[in-house]
Amino acid sequence: MQNHHARKNLVIAVVDDDESLRIALEGLLRSIGYQARTYAAAREFLDSEGPLLARCLICDVQMPGMCGVQLYDALRARGLHIPVIFITAFPGENLRITPNMPGVIACLRKPFEPDRLLDCIEAAVRKTH
Repeated sequence: MQNHHARKNLVIAVVDDDESLRIALEGLLRSIGYQARTYAAAREFLDSEGPLLARCLICDVQMPGMCGVQLYDALRARGLHIPVIFITAFPGENLRITPNMPGVIACLRKPFEPDRLLDCIEAAVRKTH
């Protein structure tokens, strides 16, 4: 696992329409040394500098407007290959996330264990080194 100092320049983006979850994840990520950028919607993320900065994307599957899988497709269409960790509260949503989707680290069911998420982030960051 990387040390706190090595993480400080690594941006982890969180895209979720649930404000309380965004706040919780931002706190968790910052507490272990990552830079966290949060976005309430996929379009907000796409229209920001986030896709160019993020070393990992934590993204809700089910969101109003553009869903997480559509965001994944939009990033790939732009030639951006950010490792993605999908999160979902809906059983069966992870069936939309297939092993042939390059760069997808995991699809975690809410509520998930923080340690499980952190393991996935570490795997994602290793992929982008």
